Amino acid sequence: MTLKCILLFFAACSSYALPGQTKTLQHNDVKRKYIIYTPKGYETKTGKKYPVVFSFHGGGMTPAEHMLYTQMNKTADRHGFIAVYPKGIKEDWNVGFGMSYKKGTDDIGFVEALLDQIQKDYAVNSQKVYAAGLSRGGFFCHRIAAELPHRFSAIATAGATVPDSVAYYHQGRKEMGVLMVHGKSDAIVNYDGKEGGYLSAQQTYQFWQAGNAKKEKEITTVINKDKNDQTSAEIREIKAGDKYITLISIENGGHTWPGTDDFNIGLPIGLTSKEIDFNEYMWNFFSRQK
Repeated sequence: MTLKCILLFFAACSSYALPGQTKTLQHNDVKRKYIIYTPKGYETKTGKKYPVVFSFHGGGMTPAEHMLYTQMNKTADRHGFIAVYPKGIKEDWNVGFGMSYKKGTDDIGFVEALLDQIQKDYAVNSQKVYAAGLSRGGFFCHRIAAELPHRFSAIATAGATVPDSVAYYHQGRKEMGVLMVHGKSDAIVNYDGKEGGYLSAQQTYQFWQAGNAKKEKEITTVINKDKNDQTSAEIREIKAGDKYITLISIENGGHTWPGTDDFNIGLPIGLTSKEIDFNEYMWNFFSRQK
């Protein structure tokens, strides 16, 4: 799967600059790249510790394209967190299908090493580190949640569910806050899952509940305020232990990041819902986690 050609078009038409610093980190004898963005006022607020959001691009995308598409830096400015955009080798992540889960690229080791480096270089609140991702980047976030619950407090994904390999290797998973948004008409990552690849959105919702402690009553909300965008959002949420598990299903929604610009109209990734601003919803979700 690739969104690169679509996002190159968007980047060429966009008036937005590419803020942040591009840096490198040597890991396993490979020079890995990432972009890091500090929010407005960071340099002047000495003594303050900042939350960090790692944001992982989809397959075939670059960190810059993902940064432009999601506009996460604006959210970082509004809410005061550091945004990190790592780059996958060959613009991909090891999610267990497409490469060997155990013997493929050590992306988990890279993320741990990168977090260690960022904690040395920046004023980081180590209790408030989160991961977000689109498509292959979202699949990878589920792997992070399963393997690094001691480093990350919650994840948020768009158009991605739990890969079969994660489900197989991590039955004894830890408590984790998980937010998912998924278009029910997603033609790239099927809402109902793919045999030999990944769970369905509903199975993923249940998967993360099973890893958490006593569950409270589920709350369901339907949002359909904008009659012109042809979508609606059903939000199902349950508190399990000290964490929240949330599934946002977008009726008629495509393989998109809700709330972003409608640059993709007429292209195969489908409709973008305006019923929610996923960046804002995500940050509110992260902020509620203990």
